[in-house]
Amino acid sequence: MERIICLAIGYVCGLLQSGYLVGKLHHIDIRKSGSGNAGSTNALRVMGWKAGLMTFTGDVLKCFAAVLIVRGLYHGSNCLALLMMYAGAGVTLGHNFPFYMKFKGGKGIATTGGVIFAFHWQLGLVCAAVFLIITAISKYVSLGSICMVLIIPFILYFNNPHDWKLVIVGCIFTAMAIWRHRANIGRLMNGTENKLGQKVKR
Repeated sequence: MERIICLAIGYVCGLLQSGYLVGKLHHIDIRKSGSGNAGSTNALRVMGWKAGLMTFTGDVLKCFAAVLIVRGLYHGSNCLALLMMYAGAGVTLGHNFPFYMKFKGGKGIATTGGVIFAFHWQLGLVCAAVFLIITAISKYVSLGSICMVLIIPFILYFNNPHDWKLVIVGCIFTAMAIWRHRANIGRLMNGTENKLGQKVKR
């Protein structure tokens, strides 16, 4: 029951669609512009770096909100770490599949990174470093994102080698992100993926 509650708390927090709200401030429906994704990368490409930063910040903060709520509710629990990760999974589900937007949200990279930072800031730094290095070298945000989520189960294992439930939740994060990036993976393989700094039409 506790896990379901944490998922629900996370999902409600994840419903705050930063990209959609920032788009409305610019008189744009982000779901109908650029790649059609409501995340920070599309906001950056369509509306500029300020809008991208606002979207990213909003997406990360809602992860911290969910994790802090769960930490406050279950601070004495022996499985607090797992419950926080369940809340994080809920945030990503709410971000990716908001019911009031016909389940069309973002891809969950900023939220996933935010969850890892909220859970364990050192692990969050590792994820951020992998993302930044791969993206800087390749100029592909999607490739940096994919590489970042691929390491999550491994860093969770090395940080908590006896907590397989935590590692399994990490695998779910990875699976969700890979699924949401399936079109990007196809474009990367075909050499047609947009590079960082490349403008897209509104």
